[in-house]
Amino acid sequence: MKKVIIDGNSLTLKDLVNVARHGYKVELDSEARKRVEKSRAFVDKLVNEEKVVYGITTGFGKFSDVVITKDEAKDLQRNLIISHACGVGPHFSEDVVRAIMVMRANALSKGFSGIQPKTLDTLIQMINKGVHPAIPEKGSLGASGDLAPLSHMVLPLIGDGEAYYEGELMDGKKAMEMAGITPVELTSKEGLALINGTQVLTAVGALTTYDAKNLAKLADISASLTLEALNGIVDAYDERVHKVRPHKGQMDTAKNFLRIVKDSERTTRQGEIRVQDAYTLRCLPQIHGASKDAINYVLGKVHIEMNGVTDNPLIFADDEDAISGGNFHGQPMALPFDFLKIAIAEIANVSERRIERLVNPALSGLPAFLTKKGGLHSGFMIAQYAAAALVSENKVLAHPASVDSIPSSANQEDHVSMGTIAARGARDIYYNASRVIAIELISAAQAIDFELDNPKLGEGTKVAYEKIREVVATWEDDRVMYRDINKAAELIDANVIVEAVEEAIGELEF
Repeated sequence: MKKVIIDGNSLTLKDLVNVARHGYKVELDSEARKRVEKSRAFVDKLVNEEKVVYGITTGFGKFSDVVITKDEAKDLQRNLIISHACGVGPHFSEDVVRAIMVMRANALSKGFSGIQPKTLDTLIQMINKGVHPAIPEKGSLGASGDLAPLSHMVLPLIGDGEAYYEGELMDGKKAMEMAGITPVELTSKEGLALINGTQVLTAVGALTTYDAKNLAKLADISASLTLEALNGIVDAYDERVHKVRPHKGQMDTAKNFLRIVKDSERTTRQGEIRVQDAYTLRCLPQIHGASKDAINYVLGKVHIEMNGVTDNPLIFADDEDAISGGNFHGQPMALPFDFLKIAIAEIANVSERRIERLVNPALSGLPAFLTKKGGLHSGFMIAQYAAAALVSENKVLAHPASVDSIPSSANQEDHVSMGTIAARGARDIYYNASRVIAIELISAAQAIDFELDNPKLGEGTKVAYEKIREVVATWEDDRVMYRDINKAAELIDANVIVEAVEEAIGELEF
C-alpha cells in the first residue's frame, strides 16, 4: 500500500503531492502518537485544575478575558467551529482539500496542540477513506490561522457541514456514515487546535510552488523550441558568460538551454545571421533564472511551514506549560507567496513576448501569423491576443496581498497577513501562465514546420516537438483554436513534456 507516515517533522512536498493527488494513505507515527497522548494529558490537567489558559478555559479573540468553566468546555469548542464556518465562494479542489487535511494532521502530530488522539485518528480516517470537506475558498485573513476555511474542514468531523464523498457533494454527517467513520465530540482545546493554523494558505501555495517548478522547466523547453524556430544564437548561453555573474538560476538555465538544443541544426552562432538576439531570447538565463531562484526560495519556506506548529496556545507538556504566541500568523508565508506570484507572472510575460516574435513577420521572417494563406486565414493572430490578455490579468493578480491588513476581533487581532489571498493569487497566476506556455508550444511547433528542408532539432526539442504533434497537428487551414490550446494545456497539466524531455536528456537543472 502506498502510504505516507506523518510525525510532524519529516513531511516533504513530494509526500504532500502523493497524498493530495495520487491517493496515498496516511499513517500516524508511533512516537508521534505518544507525544499527542502526553500533550492531551496535560490539557486535561489544566482543565481539571481550572487554570486560566487562552482558548482552553477562556473565550477567543476579544473574549480572551471571559473565563469558561469546565462544564462549558465542550460547548465552547463546538460553538467555535460552527460560528467560524463562514467561508464564501466556490469550494477548493479535492487535491487542495487533501493537502490541507494532511498538513493539519501533521502539525497536530508534533504533540504541541493538546488534541485527543481519537480526534486526530478520525481526521486521518477521513483522508484515507476519501471524505473531503466542502471548504469555500474565500474568507480567511491568514492570521489567527485560516479560521473560516479550517472550520469548514472540521464540520464533517463533528457530523455537520458538507463533504464530497465518491465525487458527490452531500451532508457531512451522511458522508461520514457512508465512509463508516464515527464523528467526534470535541472537548477542551480541540476546536482551536484544529482551526488555528496556516494549513489552507500553505496547502494552496505548496501545490502551486510544486507546479511552478515544473512550469519553469517547461518554459526552458518552450523557449528552446522558439529559439530553434527563429534560428536563435546560442553564444549567449556560454557557461563563461554566467560564471562571471554566478546566480544559480541563471547558470542552471543557461545549461538547460544548451542541453535541450544540443546537436540542433537550427540554432546559430553570433554573426552567422545576426550579431545578437532580442532580450526575450538572449536574456533568458537571466529572466527564467531569476524566477527559478524565487521559486527555490519559496520551496524552502514551504518545507519549513509544512512541518511547523501554527496554532495557539502551544502545549509544552514536558515543561508543564501553555504559552500564547503568534505562530498562527501567516506573514512568513504571505510574503513568499506574493514573491511566487511575481516569479510565475514573469515566466508568462516573457513567453508572450516570444509568441509575438513568432507571429509577427517583421520580427520572425516567417509568414504572418504562421499561416500560408494570410488574409483568407488568420492563423495564430488571436492566439497572441489570448496570451496578451492572460499576462495582463496576471499583472493585476501579482499585486501583493500581504501589503494590506484590516484589523479584526475588535482590534485584538490588529494586523493580519492576507496570506491565503496571496496563495490563491499565485495559483490563479500559475493557471494563466500555463496557458500562455501552451500557446507558445503550439506556435513554436507551427513555426518550425515552415522550414522546408526540415533541419534537425535538438535532442530535447525534438522530443518536445513530437509530444506536441501527437495531440496537435500542423495548421494548414484555420480551425477552432481553443481545442488545440486545451490539448497542449493537458500536456502541461500532466507534466508530459518535461518528463519526456528529462527521460531523453536527463533531469533539467533547477
